[in-house]
Amino acid sequence: MNNTVELLGYYGSDEVIACSAWTSTSRELTDDKKARIPALIDMLWSNGHETPFEKATVHFLVNCDIASHIHLLKHRIASINAESARYKELKEDKYYIPEDWKDKEILDVWASKLDYFTQASNKAYHECLADLTPILGRKRAKESARFFKTYNSQIQADVMFNMRSFANFLKLRNSEHAQVEIREIAQQMLHLIQNIEGNPFQHTIKSITK
Repeated sequence: MNNTVELLGYYGSDEVIACSAWTSTSRELTDDKKARIPALIDMLWSNGHETPFEKATVHFLVNCDIASHIHLLKHRIASINAESARYKELKEDKYYIPEDWKDKEILDVWASKLDYFTQASNKAYHECLADLTPILGRKRAKESARFFKTYNSQIQADVMFNMRSFANFLKLRNSEHAQVEIREIAQQMLHLIQNIEGNPFQHTIKSITK
């Protein structure tokens, strides 16, 4: 199945970020100051005044392959909780076959081989768990059996960024140099934020993605 991203929620807006910056002088929002928000947001980001951007957050539910989950974990300033084969048996056996492998002759052959290999690994995972449980106990059996899970196995992750860390994530992962799968996840996240009703992060997104 495809990797997917859902927007669970968000806090803040361009205005919240601007008010955080204005705390050092006056947070009172006049019509004149509201009109200055786009320029302020751009000035803050362009000049490295990034702390105010930590006052806004975006929150996602991500279903992705383990390889992409590892890419997410490398962003230590993100807050992440994920489905764990250590604490439960992964019964769904979700897995990912690269989209650009399909319907392309020799690549399609390897897609079929990966599909077969993954299903065999999932079967071994459940059999190992069942056989080791009476010997090692349920906890250690789950820890051990997960070694049969492949990098393309999919898990669900709860991912939250403040807007400063989200900008860092987009810079590294929404890049031509990033792996295709994590780049697509970054693009889905960006699309979801850009399409929030009322576009509360319009100027922030414009500045951090320049």
